[in-house]
Amino acid sequence: MATEITVADKLRQLFLLQKIDSEIDQINILKGELPMEVQDLEDELTGLQTRINRLTEGLNDMKSDASRHNAVIAEANTLIEKYKKQLDNVKNNREFDALNKEIQMQELDIKLAEKRIREAEGQLANKEETLSTAQERYDLKAKDLEAKRVELEKIIEKTTKDEEKLNKKRVKACKLIEARLLASYNKVRDNYRNGVAVATVARDSCGGCFNKIPPQVQLEIGTHKKIIACEHCGRILVDDHLLEPEAAK
Repeated sequence: MATEITVADKLRQLFLLQKIDSEIDQINILKGELPMEVQDLEDELTGLQTRINRLTEGLNDMKSDASRHNAVIAEANTLIEKYKKQLDNVKNNREFDALNKEIQMQELDIKLAEKRIREAEGQLANKEETLSTAQERYDLKAKDLEAKRVELEKIIEKTTKDEEKLNKKRVKACKLIEARLLASYNKVRDNYRNGVAVATVARDSCGGCFNKIPPQVQLEIGTHKKIIACEHCGRILVDDHLLEPEAAK
């Protein structure tokens, strides 16, 4: 027949879990906001790279357009020279007028191409400046990301073994606690930023919310006969006499 677990044992198990969780919390505090900052920077760099790629493609398209316009100008000049030479050998006014019309059309093509090139040059300068700014921002963010990654990797390298051991201890500790108590513990823990769900009574006050604990309640806590929660914050209250032997292990 299985031995019934006493309330005192349940309190010890809960406090041991709290002790483990507090140590894990300290490791996470040491990491600080670095994991989130690294992720944010990676996302921002991805967005910047996409923008840089679009700007680069746009620049290449504009340069290709400028090359086509220059080719149009070169071809038009060649035709004009050709038509001018043919003017020396015309036999009638109709041929003369036809060649002059071709020359005028080629000159119009040149003027239109030159206009397109001027417009493209203005847009090209703006886009190149935008690309340069985006690239500078990318480079700065990339350096910042590398620095934060190095910092985070050092912390992870330093704490990984401890964190792995603590997580194994936590799994083991959770198995010893009945489901109802564990659910209550996790619920209280999630409610507070410091993650404290089991608090000691210090200087007649709750170690979690620092509100006064009535003497009669303190006496009840010291008997270890039932699980008592702080009426102000809901944390499970324990006394140092119960915890000291466990803390020494």
